[in-house]
Amino acid sequence: MKRHRVHKTYQEINEKIKQGKAVVVTAEEMIDVVARHGDVEAARKIDVVTTGTFSPMCSSGAFLNFGHTSPKIRASRVWLNDVPAYGGIAAVDCYLGATEVVEGDPLNSVYPGEFNYGGGHVIQDLVSGNLIRLRAEGYGTDCYPSRKFEKNITLNDLRDAILFNPRNAYQNYNCAVNMSDKTIYTYMGVLRPRMANANYATSGQLSPLFNDPYYRTIGIGTRIFLGGAQGFVAWPGTQHNPNVIRGKNGVPKEGAATIATIGNLREMSPEWLVGASILGYGVSLYVGIGIPIPILDEEMARYTAVKDEDLYAQIYDYGMDYPKGAAKSLGEVSYKDLRSGGIELNGKKVSTAPLSSYYKAREICEFLKEEIERGNFLLGEPQQLLPAVD
Repeated sequence: MKRHRVHKTYQEINEKIKQGKAVVVTAEEMIDVVARHGDVEAARKIDVVTTGTFSPMCSSGAFLNFGHTSPKIRASRVWLNDVPAYGGIAAVDCYLGATEVVEGDPLNSVYPGEFNYGGGHVIQDLVSGNLIRLRAEGYGTDCYPSRKFEKNITLNDLRDAILFNPRNAYQNYNCAVNMSDKTIYTYMGVLRPRMANANYATSGQLSPLFNDPYYRTIGIGTRIFLGGAQGFVAWPGTQHNPNVIRGKNGVPKEGAATIATIGNLREMSPEWLVGASILGYGVSLYVGIGIPIPILDEEMARYTAVKDEDLYAQIYDYGMDYPKGAAKSLGEVSYKDLRSGGIELNGKKVSTAPLSSYYKAREICEFLKEEIERGNFLLGEPQQLLPAVD
């Protein structure tokens, strides 16, 4: 077991938050604090480091309950603004997936498809207070005799509205290029032929799971900023995989941890839940997530001072290798280089662009910092940490 010179507990830090005495900095600011004071002194000075990301997160959606109708219906099929929701739960429950496309969309039959509306847009419309057309069909039973129901609703008309995202906040992700001779349209954006551009995701040094590489403070019950409200980590996200190649700083060099998140959709904001139309691919939802990292000891101080130049992504060819399921890394690149706007690959200069917004991630960090300083946001001690390295 590691021995630390600084020891803090969640209870001690939360008590300081309640008293307005907690010292909080953003992940960006922590880099300078550790550089000037060292990790031990930084751990003594700083109580919480705020992190953030704002990116399309396809594995997102909402559980909705629209309340019993009169006469009652067992809604086996449900649509919201003509976007299908999954009705195989209970009488008036459904799950609206962010990537579900509006019924009748031409999809990619007109290539590349525009995908102008889908589940992510419905979620944004709901939190915006916009009117939504709810349509439900049932097969009729003795206890639920109605076969059709239709009504205009808003978020306030719903009995329950819970954002539940099975996979959010990937700890790291790919850098995508296209080595084929034609333009391709992917969930990583438009990729021009012969490596004319490279797209990447995550907010680098601000990204939550980069700042806690071994998940010492993140797990079930961690309180987070989610879509503009307070939410929680509900479970390890789907595809969570901590057993990947890591750098000397412990940070994964490829996709690793993920989190499943949950929160009250009624409290959320259209600024932080934004429907996305991805040309030639489909629809998604931009989600704003922020996680406060408690500085329990000097190791956590060191982890939260990670810099873009020490974070690496793998480069993959989405033109041929990736769609075949045979992707192999073409090399690795630092987030400092990716954020510079250009990298060199195979002797060629390649322009880069992010899918994530660093600007919005920084806003989340600042907002979370202010909320904690005001005593409005306490740390949630995880009841069980995310599965870590075997």
